[in-house]
Amino acid sequence: MTEEFLQQFRAASRKYSDSSIFMHEAIAKKAGLSGTDHKYLGLILQYPSITAGEISKLTGLTTGAVTGLIDRLEKKKLLKRQFSKEDRRKVIIIPNMENSMKLLKPLFEDLQQKTQELISTFSEEELSVIKRYFTEAAVIMQEMSDHLNKK
Repeated sequence: MTEEFLQQFRAASRKYSDSSIFMHEAIAKKAGLSGTDHKYLGLILQYPSITAGEISKLTGLTTGAVTGLIDRLEKKKLLKRQFSKEDRRKVIIIPNMENSMKLLKPLFEDLQQKTQELISTFSEEELSVIKRYFTEAAVIMQEMSDHLNKK
């Protein structure tokens, strides 16, 4: 692999990352959310329920920041708080999938269609390589986040 190719790859990766951030900011704005609230909502929607403490551990946010996040998303009826019967100090977050999809699905339909069209131009072998890159790069980024959040 030449240095020139590596630089081009890094530039393409950076452009993809930047474009992703800008797109999600625009989607969030249309949805009446901040970019970070939009991304954290996406994380929360991956779970049928999650505790505030688990959100803090997954994201590196302080418990105070998680409380603010939950307050903002609950106000928009995108999730609700439920207190544990065993320990009333433990807050369980239940995402409101219906309201979240009603808000976000129309904003993602065009992106999903265009992404599907792009994916269909690749072979399964090519997609396997791309998937491997994303999967392994995500692990590296998570490790880096965990390392930085420990300090």
